[in-house]
Amino acid sequence: MAVKKTAVLLMNVGTPDEPKVSSVRRYLFQFLNDQRVIDIPWLLQKILVNLIIVPFRAPKSTKLYQQLWTKEGSPLVVFANSVQEKLEERLPKGDKVFVAMRYGNPSLKVALKQIKEGGFERIILLPLFPQYASSSTGTAVEAFWSAVRKWNVIPDVQVISQFYDRPDFIKAFAERIREQKPEEYDHVIFSYHGLPLRHLDKSHPGISNTTCTCHEGMPAHGTFCYKAACYATSRKLADELGLKPGDYTVSFQSRLSDKWIKPFTDKLLEEQAKQGVKKLLVAAPSFVADCLETRVEIGIDYKRFFTGNGGETLTMVESLNDHPLWIDALEAMVKEKMN
Repeated sequence: MAVKKTAVLLMNVGTPDEPKVSSVRRYLFQFLNDQRVIDIPWLLQKILVNLIIVPFRAPKSTKLYQQLWTKEGSPLVVFANSVQEKLEERLPKGDKVFVAMRYGNPSLKVALKQIKEGGFERIILLPLFPQYASSSTGTAVEAFWSAVRKWNVIPDVQVISQFYDRPDFIKAFAERIREQKPEEYDHVIFSYHGLPLRHLDKSHPGISNTTCTCHEGMPAHGTFCYKAACYATSRKLADELGLKPGDYTVSFQSRLSDKWIKPFTDKLLEEQAKQGVKKLLVAAPSFVADCLETRVEIGIDYKRFFTGNGGETLTMVESLNDHPLWIDALEAMVKEKMN
């Protein structure tokens, strides 16, 4: 049986090209005008995003990106390039790994042009989001097919839509947590990126998020429910780390309104501090690379907020980034699709 020449396409959300208002504004325009991100009527979305949100948010977001930026650039891109190189070294000769952001650079358009010109017979699309959500994995897959469907020759395409329940992913993330010695902390928080509640209801029509019991166990309708996957991720990590139910709490960060998934991480931090908790360890298992939400929101803002409310120490667990165990997990995912 002939071996197919394979292109592996890793996709993430994206980042501005530089921490300047013009660049951040351009990035936010792309990101927030996506109908899967802000799923409201088209005209209302355009008015809200382009005339209100972006003009006011861009200068504030720029200051945050300036805190995130390193000498090498955006951590999201730096680690993506490192993962690309390390993963490609483990693949058969002739197979290539490409990196693309849903918004910004490195662009999906350029990556797909290189794949098309490379004459690859198979594409393995791997959006780097452990838990499926329409506004992350969904939009990445949609953007991919929007371009590829126009090709004259469409190669074999295989998509890895989520991987939160893979033992190798859990092992890799648990190792990152273990490096921080969780037994030395009063409590562990698994903080996930938040989503509007209406996004959850769309993932399982007819079943309201208000009656779902996914915090207790994976329901039959939870296959593509983001909240259910987040709680399942936490249970698996807890099992791997030997944490008891009272040792950890699941929460959600980065909310834009009160109608997002609860509990909110900042509210939880306040409660923990008032209850006398002094040392918190916070991991963010919905991110595979450090970014604004981990290094700035958790590592700086939440740390300041927690200590300001009476806590003593808040430590952020570094993400998978280019950790060897993460490369192991990616290699296994890709080779399973190859075989």
